[in-house]
Amino acid sequence: MTVLSADDLIYGYINGIFPMADADGTLYWYAPDPRAIIPIDTYKPAKSLRSLLNKQQFEIRLDYDFRGVMKACAMPRKDSEDTWISEEIINAYTSLHEMGFAHSVEAYMDNRLVGGLYGVSIGAAFFGESMFYSEPNASKVAFHYLMELLRKQNFELLDTQFINDNVKRFGAIEITKYQYMKLLKKAINRKARFTETEVEHLFKEQANQPIS
Repeated sequence: MTVLSADDLIYGYINGIFPMADADGTLYWYAPDPRAIIPIDTYKPAKSLRSLLNKQQFEIRLDYDFRGVMKACAMPRKDSEDTWISEEIINAYTSLHEMGFAHSVEAYMDNRLVGGLYGVSIGAAFFGESMFYSEPNASKVAFHYLMELLRKQNFELLDTQFINDNVKRFGAIEITKYQYMKLLKKAINRKARFTETEVEHLFKEQANQPIS
């Protein structure tokens, strides 16, 4: 049996597919039609989030504990005991992270990881995978900083795979697989940076400018 590798993930993403694990650990590849994306240029934080952002309740870090974020995302949710993030998937994405293609945006409170998200970055496309929180609003704040970073660095595509209430609140829409593949082909052939230096600069800017 072949073990999922970082190279498998790269091949999958550039061809519009991604893996998920079944309850028994069996991996399947998916290419939803329609596909869910979040338009980067039109994103705006909800009014309820703006005051929270201005309070700076959370410290935001990038790629500080990528594996920790994945393990937290793999924990059972309140409404389900199932998880599609197997140990094999965690290992493969961690390898991808070490190659510089997978990233996490993390929210800390009193130096504790309390929320965050992870995804894959190829060219000017970012493929959002999962998010978690153990403190209210932590994942929402992490997502906001992800969006600000993607916009600042001229990313063109934010893929969220499936539509659901969670991504709808961030402005997710559905497009056809054909439309998605056109956007994907264009985005992966463009250059964009997802770097810690850029994030630190962005966070300093946000801290000095209240969000209205």
